[in-house]
Amino acid sequence: MHNRCAGKCFRGRSESRRIGSDREAAERLAAELNAQVATASPTHFRFEPISVAGLRQSFLDDHEHVLRSSMATMARSRTASRYLVEYADTVRSGLQAHDLAALGFVRSLRTYRVVPNGHPNTPQRPLSDKGMQFIAEVPPRSIDQFAMRNRRLPPDARNPLSELRLERLRIEDAKPIFVFDAETELQFLKAAAEWEFAIHFTRAKTGLRPGELCHLLVEDLDLAAGWLHVRNQPELDWSVKTRNERSVPLVSEVTANLHATIGDRPTGIVFRRPQSPARTGALTAANRDALGKRLQSNVLAERQHLARELTRAELSVIAKKRCVAAGALDPDQIRRSYLRIARRCGLPQATCSKSWRHSFVTLLQDANVDPLLRQITLGHQPAGRDELQGVFLSVAISASRAAMRRS
Repeated sequence: MHNRCAGKCFRGRSESRRIGSDREAAERLAAELNAQVATASPTHFRFEPISVAGLRQSFLDDHEHVLRSSMATMARSRTASRYLVEYADTVRSGLQAHDLAALGFVRSLRTYRVVPNGHPNTPQRPLSDKGMQFIAEVPPRSIDQFAMRNRRLPPDARNPLSELRLERLRIEDAKPIFVFDAETELQFLKAAAEWEFAIHFTRAKTGLRPGELCHLLVEDLDLAAGWLHVRNQPELDWSVKTRNERSVPLVSEVTANLHATIGDRPTGIVFRRPQSPARTGALTAANRDALGKRLQSNVLAERQHLARELTRAELSVIAKKRCVAAGALDPDQIRRSYLRIARRCGLPQATCSKSWRHSFVTLLQDANVDPLLRQITLGHQPAGRDELQGVFLSVAISASRAAMRRS
């Protein structure tokens, strides 16, 4: 018993738990536990049980009100963790989080059929291996860590999903990643309309995400020096996916493309919708401050109309409408444009517009660009490396230009 500590419980019986191989440490912890019990203080082993549904809601509230996670992250976490609650309800109403059976949960995921794109007319299919791996591993692991920090699980409990080794799950139904080469890229861009060419060519040579491209402002471009700056826009209720602002070097061909796109406009949205009213409207030349002030006036009017504070989801809707009114594209428009062009030019394997990012990474890799620099350029900048960004990005211009010539 030298590696266990014994302490009195509230019900009058003793309890023994393994804490290690040190006898003195066990005796010291046992004395502390007895003192805590005698004074009715919280013990090291005390926790507050909570249902699976209650734990999920507390976890989402923490991300919504404390961490202020992005709306996209919240949506993914809310959708994925819903499966956890549905399984718990099939086992027992109000199932406690520490009684959850990991193997039963994973087994239940095999029975689900989902709609891939959310459209009601799309045929259902079983969960993909990657989807099941994400649902069974990522949200539960985060929820488990949250529960341990807040003493909602026994202190000696382990995440049961970690014992299933889901990271070793065989992915058998993954679609192959499509990467453009010089021939298919030229084929694709030739089939694009004028406004589509400007968008997809820029994505191909900068690796921008659709949302970043839609929110790109003229004042974010430094074409004389050959830079494109991806910045958070809190006044427009928008931020980069990872919150990491970055600067992307531009080769001369991309600079010429952007010059032709913005013309002589000093401010405003860079890539506007075709036939947009904003091409002749008052918001055509609106800069970030002007758009932000217009958004705040819309938010104030809506708040007065509802006589309450707006939720983050409601603020996001108003901000999106304001950007649309300024002529901005919607990310879905870019994705639909990509699919139309791919079908038009005979590239059925090009089903995901993220292929431009994959292709851009491939170009940087072929040019022997440093892996850390690739992370910075794509917006996956590691924490604490801000001071290196200027040095690395100065090298990126020549590397990107070499990659561009290879394509």
